[in-house]
Amino acid sequence: MTKPLVVINVVGLTPSHIGRHTPNIARVAADGFSRPLGTVLPAVTCSAQTTLLTGLLPRDHGIVANGWYFRDQAEVLFWRQSNRLVHGERLYEAAKQRDSSHTTAKMFWWYNMYAPVDWSMTPRPSYPADGRKVFDSYSEPPDLKDRLQARLGTFPLLKFWGPGADIASSRWIADATLRVMAEHRPSLTLVYLPHLDYNLQRLGPDDPRIATDLREVDAEAGKLIDAARDREAHVVVLSEYGITAVHRPIHINRVLREHGYLRTRREALGWETLDCGASRAFAVADHQVAHVYVQRPDDVAPVADLLRRTDGIEIVLDRQQKLAFGIDHERSGELVAISARDAWFTYYFWLDDALAPDYARTVDIHRKPGYDPVELFVDPQLRFPKLRVARRLAQKLLGFRYYMDVIGLDATIVRGSHGRLPDPGREATDGPVFISSSDSIERDDIPMTVVKGALLELQFGKS
Repeated sequence: MTKPLVVINVVGLTPSHIGRHTPNIARVAADGFSRPLGTVLPAVTCSAQTTLLTGLLPRDHGIVANGWYFRDQAEVLFWRQSNRLVHGERLYEAAKQRDSSHTTAKMFWWYNMYAPVDWSMTPRPSYPADGRKVFDSYSEPPDLKDRLQARLGTFPLLKFWGPGADIASSRWIADATLRVMAEHRPSLTLVYLPHLDYNLQRLGPDDPRIATDLREVDAEAGKLIDAARDREAHVVVLSEYGITAVHRPIHINRVLREHGYLRTRREALGWETLDCGASRAFAVADHQVAHVYVQRPDDVAPVADLLRRTDGIEIVLDRQQKLAFGIDHERSGELVAISARDAWFTYYFWLDDALAPDYARTVDIHRKPGYDPVELFVDPQLRFPKLRVARRLAQKLLGFRYYMDVIGLDATIVRGSHGRLPDPGREATDGPVFISSSDSIERDDIPMTVVKGALLELQFGKS
């Protein structure tokens, strides 16, 4: 008989967080067990989630980062949403093979669009031809988002990412998931709670204010845990990575540009954009890992040497070394750079802030050729930031074009990052966690690649 299972992904949660600030999550661990979870390189959302659901390394499932260089289009694309980018059998496909009546709700995990599940939802704004951005979501079945948003209001995208990101988005996701669980009773429920991610990056993991964030996300997880218990379902709480304190950004693309490898294009309105197709080498920065794409084979060795001599870069993986880390996929860069523990990579490629592209000062996760955690902050140099935001929102409400230019260009403001593997002995603070309400799958060592099999065992027993 298939046992119901609820998997709660509390982003940024580490073993060291479990305690007095997380009583609901700690209760799950007390009923079953808790272990550090061995992660993958890169330890970022899309790669980690895909390994959790396929049991494969990035070399096999193909999700080598949150975004990468699409060579045939000569473009960097981040945060794609199609499930068809993922290779390998997913957890819910394997479950369906074992029980044809098995159903899955996949709430806000990544690659939700066109995933072979029964109920799913993911943010998906609309972009009218007049340049506006209208908040909305994508769901399967299509009317699910309408039914949920009619009851809960439009999904609060401004609370999901950007300077305003806070507990409201995780609360909305939890409440929506509770409704799906109550109405449809899925065999497997996958739910994503991103709240901890925000201030761990803004403030750093050692800031005492993180205690408040732990209590807030634990309360939302607690509602889901209680609903699961009412159904006599197993509960698993896990995370994708831990966040380490950082204080120095590495402008890797500026290094490549200064040495003649990276090329930009001056646009008609005066700013610069990265010209990937014309560059001999450039980096796709993603937290503490950067894929470095090198056009000419003869340039690979000198670029690797240049980066190894760059302050803040700890390791540069070449072709053979990528094999050892399971990241040797055609989507990967010819080189993969890994920062020191206290550093992280920016995507910045301009040498003069006056020439920064227009999107640099906005929240624009799809246009930027790299991840930008500075989007979590309102530019501290703005004299009246709330007035500027209010003015821009008024323009939006009136139907005018608007430019939400409230993000700064000072990357030193970021205090937390992730992506590299935890240093030996630091798994409890720098790595993710796996918590199960049942000790039937308990083991001493839990690499991320065994999670899929462990979840199947929870639902179906040992095969």
